[in-house]
Amino acid sequence: QVQLVESGGGAVQAGASLRLSCAASGTFTNYAWFRQAPGKEREFVAAINWSGTSTNYADSVKGRFTISRDNAKNTVYLQMNSLKPEDTAVYYCAARRVPIGPYNYWGQGTQVTVSS
Repeated sequence: QVQLVESGGGAVQAGASLRLSCAASGTFTNYAWFRQAPGKEREFVAAINWSGTSTNYADSVKGRFTISRDNAKNTVYLQMNSLKPEDTAVYYCAARRVPIGPYNYWGQGTQVTVSS
């Protein structure tokens, strides 16, 4: 059974940093992070390809968040710096086994709360 397990969330003050991890039970070509704030729709945060040579980010997190992966550990990370209260959300890891297409596999989410 495929599993994606996120960790690293928590409650911090504005300006702090957190690193989220997503451990996968299998091999995936592409990973992404999404987030969903209370009362809002889920939104894209960042994505990375198999080799890690291609990444993209939502405009709201560019320059503050960095996505990376360790294929030997089947793990993807999201380093979040200079956190803002508007980053408060449940963060979800997503994955797929083809270079293009929808993300078929999702984790259960990890809560990030940023206070001002």
